[in-house]
Amino acid sequence: MMDASIMGGKYAAEISSIREALERIGSFVHKTPVITSESLNAMCNRSLYFKCECFQKGGAFKFRGACNAIWSLDDAQAAKGVVTHSSGNHAAALSLAAKLRGIPAYVVIPKNAPKCKVDNVIRYGGQVIWSEVTIKSREETASKVSQETGAVLIHPYNDKRIISGQGTLSVELLEQAPQIDTIIVPISGGGLISGVALAAKSVNPRIRVLAAEPRGANDAAQSKAAGRIITLPETNTIADGLRASLGNLTWPVVRDLVDDVIVVDDKDIVEAMRLCYEILKVAVEPSGAIGLAAVLSECFRSNPAWKDCNHIGIILSGGNVDLGVLWNSYRK
Repeated sequence: MMDASIMGGKYAAEISSIREALERIGSFVHKTPVITSESLNAMCNRSLYFKCECFQKGGAFKFRGACNAIWSLDDAQAAKGVVTHSSGNHAAALSLAAKLRGIPAYVVIPKNAPKCKVDNVIRYGGQVIWSEVTIKSREETASKVSQETGAVLIHPYNDKRIISGQGTLSVELLEQAPQIDTIIVPISGGGLISGVALAAKSVNPRIRVLAAEPRGANDAAQSKAAGRIITLPETNTIADGLRASLGNLTWPVVRDLVDDVIVVDDKDIVEAMRLCYEILKVAVEPSGAIGLAAVLSECFRSNPAWKDCNHIGIILSGGNVDLGVLWNSYRK
């Protein structure tokens, strides 16, 4: 484990920028609850603590980073608005944060984004600009909009302000449940897990941070194994929020501070969603349920390296689920 005292300045964010973010956004974000379930504890023979970011404004943790980014802008920058590219939750979060500050939000969305997430963007006043589904198309379209409008580009995850905002979740969680010895975090572009890891290991250097990733988008697991960023030519998973690739700011944190990546199948993600609905009585999207899927997976339960993970924090990262897609997938 890396000592927290030597983290400062090495990564895009640090505990000081995370605590500054918490101060900046504290009056805007929900301090989401942590819930437990004796039934789920019994299923895995461990104590689980679910951080319910599905109850966050906008329905996902993304509002934390978006809010921090928006309120970090000076008045001259903010006046021209912000632009981003996102398949869903970041897009909605940035739209809502921009609405609260009274500035425009231009949102580039790929054509395959879930309807429920696009509806959220529109509901919060974001101006939708469509792109093709590739990262290249998304980035090029966002860059063009930025040049035409002067809007500040806010990347969905590869941004210090975003990483710092997401890290506030970790500070809250460890205040609410200080006995936690392990945190399991969904991983995609790495903004959430970077913020969580930096905050958690500053508060408790001995804590374990594990990533949960779908098999059809397992670039983080491959990157950890290779010691460099691996980008997949395509992804195939029901977890639409976990299809992005690691960025140059998030990868160093994932490389150094994330202890392992647990890869799970889509069928296990859907089963974990069912358990969240039936036992926790909480609606989560596939990306949000993957942490529970990881804890229940055989590869985690049979791994002797994790036998001492007794008090596990699981981040239910979002609750914006397209129910039509879910039920069709479940029937298949």
